[in-house]
Amino acid sequence: MGRACEVCGKTLSTGNRIVRHGLAKAKGGIGLHTTGISRRKFLPNLQKIRVKSNGGVSRKTVCTSCIRSNKITKG
Repeated sequence: MGRACEVCGKTLSTGNRIVRHGLAKAKGGIGLHTTGISRRKFLPNLQKIRVKSNGGVSRKTVCTSCIRSNKITKG
């Protein structure tokens, strides 16, 4: 798998990029107006690292949240 964590399976997620124009009502304007919505991707922060597994060392693609939470042991 290309853009997926090999430990937790985290992959890309999708969302929207929202463009708003105008001055907020709290600042004396007439409010913010949405002028554009486009789709976007949220990519996981993947790193290729050496991981100890089954008595050997292999190279895996792992997300940084798995590295920080010690779900793997570096090798």
